[in-house]
Amino acid sequence: MKLTVIIPIYNEASTLGALLTRVEAVDIEKEILVVDDGSDDETKEALNAAVSGETRLITHPENKGKGSAIRTALSQATGDTVIIQDADLEYFPEDYANLMAVYQQNNAQAVYGVRDLRHRSWLMRWGNRAMTMATNVLYGHRLKDMETCYKMVDRKLFQSLDLRSRRFEIEAEITAKLLRSGVKIYETPIRYEHREEGKKLTPMDGLPTLQKLLECRFWRPS
Repeated sequence: MKLTVIIPIYNEASTLGALLTRVEAVDIEKEILVVDDGSDDETKEALNAAVSGETRLITHPENKGKGSAIRTALSQATGDTVIIQDADLEYFPEDYANLMAVYQQNNAQAVYGVRDLRHRSWLMRWGNRAMTMATNVLYGHRLKDMETCYKMVDRKLFQSLDLRSRRFEIEAEITAKLLRSGVKIYETPIRYEHREEGKKLTPMDGLPTLQKLLECRFWRPS
C-alpha cells in the first residue's frame, strides 16, 4: 500500500531538514509532496538543499495558508492513502506504520492519531477539547482529537471531499465531510512533542474552525 505524505511548509527552515530525513527514512512505500507556501528566502534555501530522491517540491509564489497547500498537494497525490505531516517536529513520522496497521486491520477509510496534550498550555488544551466536543455534538460521533494533524485517509475519498478551506479550519472541514459521508473514523494513540517555537496556530483560529463545522453540517457528498 502506497502512502502519500503531504507536508505544507511556511518558514520552517530550522526543522525541515531533520523532518525530511525522518520521513524519507520510514520504511514503507510512499511519495512525499512538499508544498512551499510562499516561505522566506532562508526556508527556500533549506528546501533546495534538503529535497531529493522520492520527495517532490511544489511551490506557491505567495502564502495562501495551510489548507490551500494541502489542497494543492492533494490534487497531485497518487498514493492509496494520504497523511498530512506538519513540519515543526511535534509529530513522529515513525508512527506511520502503526497508523497504517490500524488502517489495514480494520479495512478502514480514515484513521486519526490521538495526541497526549498534557504539555500544551491550558488555553490550547481547552480549545482543542472544545472543538472536538463541538464536532461530536454536531456530527454524532465520539472523536478524541479532531484537530490532530495525523489524518490517514483513503486517497480517492480524500480527493472527493471538495475541500475549500484556506487556513487551519481545513482540519474541521476534513473531519466534518468524512462524517457527513458516513465514514467511520478509527483512532489510535501517537507520540507528540509540543513545541512553542514558530507556532502559527492561535486561540483565535478556533472561531473559523467552529464556523466551518457549522457550515459543513448540511454538506452532502456528490
